[in-house]
This record gives sequence, structure tokens and C-alpha cells, in this order.
Amino acid sequence: VCRWRDRLGEGGSVRETCVPDDGTWETECVGDEVRQPNVGIEAPAGLDGCPAGMALTWTGKTCIDRWEAHLVELLNDGSTAPWSPYHSPSGAMVEAVSAPGAVPQGYISEVEADAACLEAGKRLCTRDEWESACIGPASDTYPYGDVREPGVCNDARAAHPAVEYFGTAEDWIWSELGHPCINQLENGLARTGQYAGCVTGDDVFDMMGNLHEWIDDPDGTFKGGFYVDTKLNGEGCLYTTTAHGVSHWDYSTGFRCCADR
Repeated sequence: VCRWRDRLGEGGSVRETCVPDDGTWETECVGDEVRQPNVGIEAPAGLDGCPAGMALTWTGKTCIDRWEAHLVELLNDGSTAPWSPYHSPSGAMVEAVSAPGAVPQGYISEVEADAACLEAGKRLCTRDEWESACIGPASDTYPYGDVREPGVCNDARAAHPAVEYFGTAEDWIWSELGHPCINQLENGLARTGQYAGCVTGDDVFDMMGNLHEWIDDPDGTFKGGFYVDTKLNGEGCLYTTTAHGVSHWDYSTGFRCCADR
């Protein structure tokens, strides 16, 4: 038994979808909701003299966000409001926040991520800064060491989330990767710090898996893999994607910021 609800599909078209008639259908994600899972989450004090939510890397030169960033919207009256991590910030003025227990912001381009870091008094990390923070002084392949440990990071979801959400692997779904419901599936995107073992020696979390992370590159590069894969484009900290320009965004693209010491 089910109820039929409209669900966004190919090219923004509406496709009828059966959802269970068991009392849960009212909360079924269809894409028109603007959910705010990060209300009240604030950045903790920084470590070793770094700004809030940041840690000093082992080099002693760079502060880096301890957690993948979420966003707050900057309003005209100087106040802030929550920004849904399931929606693109295109056209909005937003600021990056690094805090534990947040749903990190996907659906963001490098251009938008850079602007959000700048509003926070930070900047996107360079490739050297990002990789150095991930591999540590021992040049490990993974944030936690040099041997892959399955399940330590959020990087091995069995089903591709777009295929699962749309219920098909037809070609049209690959133009719908900005759909807000993709990152709301179970066993997908994790809250920051949820994978407690996925941490560097400097207490920086989720540099491998969860979301791809934009770095400062005029040609467009993101690092670290995401919750489906951390192998295809390199192992762990070495995972590097260069196939997209700086304006690209989809459900899997996130970021964190750096700052000079």
C-alpha cells in the first residue's frame, strides 16, 4: 500500500513516486523541502591559537578547518541564518563554519566555497596545504596511517546514491546530481566527526571520504574522495579529481578552509 507523491526527475520534470502509507510518507524527501539540520551548531574554540573550528597543522604554518564546512547565510541586517546543506548557495551571501556534528555543505562550487571561506576570514587550502594536513609528517596514505582500514572513514557506500534515489541507472540521472534528496538518503553523507577514527594526528576529521573537498586551483580540483569512493582517483589523501571546472557543483562537492598561522 502506498501513496503517490510527485518527485523531481529528469530536467526538473515531475515523476510520480510511490511512498509507503505507514505514517512516514509525510517526511519522504522529494526535493521541495528546505531542511535545516544545523540550527544551533557553532564552531568551538580553535586549537593552538588558530581561529574557531580550526587546528594548527604539523608544519606550524597553516591552520585548517577540523571539520568539513557547513554554511550560514549573511543577512542584510548583519545577522545570520541557517543555510540548508542540501541546497546550492548560488546567489546567496554565505559564510563557512567548521564544527562537529553538522551536516556538511555539498552542492557547492569552488567559486562559492572560496567566497564562503573569505567571508569567514579564511581561504581555500592550497594543494600542498591540504595534502600535508592529510598525510601528516610520516607521509601516510590515509589520515589515520599508511594501511587502509575499511569502515574507519565514510567512503564505501555500496549503492550509488543517485541510482538509489531515482530508482534507475538511465543516462538522464547524471544531469540531476544537484538534487537535494541525494544527500539525505540513509547511510550516505555523515555528520562531521561522526566517523571518530577518520582523523589526522592534528585532530582534523573526514579528510578522506564523506565529501569531495575543493582546494584553491584556478583549473578546478577537489581532494579526498567522498562517501562512495576513495580509490578511483588515488588512494585516500592522494585522491584528486581534476575533471571539473571551478563552477561545477553536485551533491558530492564540499570543502574546508585554511588560514595562515
